[in-house]
Amino acid sequence: MKNTQIKLVGRPEEQGLSAKLFKVDSQDVPALAEGEVLVKQTHMSLDPAMIGWMSADTESYVPRVELNEVMRSFGLGEVVESKSPLFSAGDKVTGGFNWQEYAVCAPETLNKLQADLPAEMVLSVFALPGLTATHGLFNVGKPKAGETIVISGAAGSVGSIVGQLAKAEGLNVIGVAGSTEKCGWLVDELGFDGAINYKTDDIEARLAELAPNGIDIYFENTGGPIQHAAFARMNAFGRMVVCGMIADYTAQVPSAGPNWVNIVKKRLTIQGFTMPDHLQDAPQLIEQLTPYVMKGQVKYRSHVLSGLESAMEGLNLFMTGGNTGKLIVKL
Repeated sequence: MKNTQIKLVGRPEEQGLSAKLFKVDSQDVPALAEGEVLVKQTHMSLDPAMIGWMSADTESYVPRVELNEVMRSFGLGEVVESKSPLFSAGDKVTGGFNWQEYAVCAPETLNKLQADLPAEMVLSVFALPGLTATHGLFNVGKPKAGETIVISGAAGSVGSIVGQLAKAEGLNVIGVAGSTEKCGWLVDELGFDGAINYKTDDIEARLAELAPNGIDIYFENTGGPIQHAAFARMNAFGRMVVCGMIADYTAQVPSAGPNWVNIVKKRLTIQGFTMPDHLQDAPQLIEQLTPYVMKGQVKYRSHVLSGLESAMEGLNLFMTGGNTGKLIVKL
């Protein structure tokens, strides 16, 4: 049996973010050793963090993907063969299956799912996006009812969940996104109190209108002009939760940050975080998130690409803002 794989062969800093960074390969599926599990991947998650994993940086929070290695990713699949007593053929599982059709896995790297859970819901809510949003908002942002939160990349998989959780907790929620359609979705469907189109709106003027009493929490997913505008309006003892900086992921020279005077004047807390440091807390985070989902307080939408090879161009949607929901590849 053959296994189609996609390997990384170039760095985005040198060649831009496109399909030419990858090579399609085919290998025989290896025979299972005792204790191993063979999974056929059905759905693969595309996440902004992948762009960092592809870079030449050797000092990031996880090891980079080396050239000629299968590209790293998280996905959902079905067990087709098992030599572990913990799993049986037909079990639905999640795990780090990478950019390939089949993955040979150690049982401790797999999570078994309820058979009736939709794949898109799992990857959009209960996988990395939901874990990141829950940890970032509650454990780093420490929200209080009545406060104002501004979220960049608010229509993305993480930002949209952050905003809905914050709204459920009684905060004034302002989202920043890159199109009229996305801003409408945030307000009309997700219940945000306001939205800013960073491509067409006067960001400073809209922030003054939507957050007249200042900002208590800024949840950073993107970088760019909104960062400076939000920083300038932070309230005393405000918290800036730094989850991502996609505007700078492929930049040769990162953009300059705001002057630090406000950190002292406003006694701000600025904390970056990455989920690999907190994956041991996943069961508790899912337990914390689940009641909001069960009450209908967390909605999601997915942007599904078809076929493994679509991932090679699909990542560029993060840079253009062309995705309308959690990016998923259906194999």
